[in-house]
Amino acid sequence: MCAIHRVSGITSEPWPAGAVADPRLDEATVARAGGVVLVGVLHDHPASVYRVRTVVEAVDPDALALELPPLAVPLAAHHAADERTPPALGGEMSAAVEAAGTDRVVGIDGPSIGFLRYLAAELYAERAAPNTVRRAAASLRSVTSRAVTRRLTAAVAALTAVQVTVDPPTTYDAGRGDDPEAQAADERRRVETAQSMLRAFTPPPAAAIRRAARERYMADRLRALADAGSVVAVVGLAHLAAVAGHLRDGG
Repeated sequence: MCAIHRVSGITSEPWPAGAVADPRLDEATVARAGGVVLVGVLHDHPASVYRVRTVVEAVDPDALALELPPLAVPLAAHHAADERTPPALGGEMSAAVEAAGTDRVVGIDGPSIGFLRYLAAELYAERAAPNTVRRAAASLRSVTSRAVTRRLTAAVAALTAVQVTVDPPTTYDAGRGDDPEAQAADERRRVETAQSMLRAFTPPPAAAIRRAARERYMADRLRALADAGSVVAVVGLAHLAAVAGHLRDGG
């Protein structure tokens, strides 16, 4: 495993002494492409929470991009206002917001008007069957409903100053302590298990098309943000390589 200080070009500033050889920071989880620093995460995992906090604080970007729909960003920001470090709710997303020194926090995932164009283009390019189009539309309705729920929850929470849980945080029995080696090993094992399952089964056409549209859309959103300054993007580890590849390809 390569420690992050050997990943050239992530930041021009020295890394904190404790992070130089930390196993939670390695080439498989952090990348730079198209002027964007990409941080791969496993949702709610303590190793990922540590990773985003460390990278965001070290890079101090002009913009923080999150793999969230724009409608869900206010809830992550609300959770980030928690006095605890890291915040009790919101996982790595609220931890990234809390660590950021910028107010420019952007959701780069669908659903959004822009994402609809990418999904339609992907369906057309794949000559999707009617049943695949229906399934893609049903999935889009589902994620839109969840995004709206998060936006409404954030609005209510802002008025009441109460922390509201929409999705209970995922808990991990292994690697919950402060041992970096244990955290990194547990996260790596879970990611490898998930990847093995994905390789063993062919995803339904609608799921594959939606995933491809999301990754292209996120890359183009990041490219636009990078034109205006430095960017750190927090994305799922499952999307890290694809998004970085699109950024390097330039379109």
